[in-house]
Amino acid sequence: MSIYFYGCVTMDGYLADKNHNMDWLYQTGTTEETDYEAFYKKMTITIMGKKTFDEIKHLENIESFYPTTQNYVFTHDERLPVEGFIPVSGDIIDFIKELDTNQNVWIIGGNTVLAPLLDNDMVDNITIQIAPVLLGNGVPLFSQKETLKRFNLEEVKKYGQFAELIYSKI
Repeated sequence: MSIYFYGCVTMDGYLADKNHNMDWLYQTGTTEETDYEAFYKKMTITIMGKKTFDEIKHLENIESFYPTTQNYVFTHDERLPVEGFIPVSGDIIDFIKELDTNQNVWIIGGNTVLAPLLDNDMVDNITIQIAPVLLGNGVPLFSQKETLKRFNLEEVKKYGQFAELIYSKI
């Protein structure tokens, strides 16, 4: 099993503004300007938190965003209003340990899901796209425990206004 984080942040490291809004991202560019399609084709499972799901659920054609993956949302809700998204609850570490080991898991969105995985050295690859935006405040990408974590820089790419950094676990 390989666990990936793939996402975009502002230059000052925020996933969303203080109101969990991501308009800054949508106004900066699109996934067509990146290697998103190639990345997604390698994934078999997506996992996101409820706040991330709430941000994307209103997008047009959301049912078609992740058509070839099993899509899990960590939430206390028993049902979700969008077809193709499976609500789960409990501990993310235990949940991932129960998955088939022949999976590529994409962690979408926030620090609530990502931090415990980083704390347990379970993230194998991190791809961060950086948008030329400063928010000054908001939802940070990283909020794991204060422990040194090292990754190896594999590649740097430029897509339109985005810089992309690709890291692997050492």
